[in-house]
Amino acid sequence: MLVLSNHTTLNSLLSKLLQDYLEQTNSSAPSQVGSTSSKLEIIYLLMMVGLFGFFAVGVMLTNIRVRRLEDSSDHYNTYIATDIWHKKDREYFQAKLIENYKLCCVFENQLAVEQPNTQIPEAKSS
Repeated sequence: MLVLSNHTTLNSLLSKLLQDYLEQTNSSAPSQVGSTSSKLEIIYLLMMVGLFGFFAVGVMLTNIRVRRLEDSSDHYNTYIATDIWHKKDREYFQAKLIENYKLCCVFENQLAVEQPNTQIPEAKSS
């Protein structure tokens, strides 16, 4: 551990580090440190994309598995998968039709019955 006695030592150390950094960035020759940093950036990027891909595939597989388990035990889907409901629906419709036919009655309005010999009076314009 480096122990600094006063502020001047700290200032000189920081100025030395700043000068070294500026010389490194201003030099025209590519340094080995830059290529190592570039390789680390690529590795970091590949790790992040891989982590995201792993997470996305995990969520997708979990969702598919849950839906498959849900579909197998769902009574609604079991009811639709069978053909019984078509027959029950047809029987119910026929029973309702017969019931309504029995309840049906016709009232005849003698004034509304078609009378071909009677003429409709026309309104006179004034």
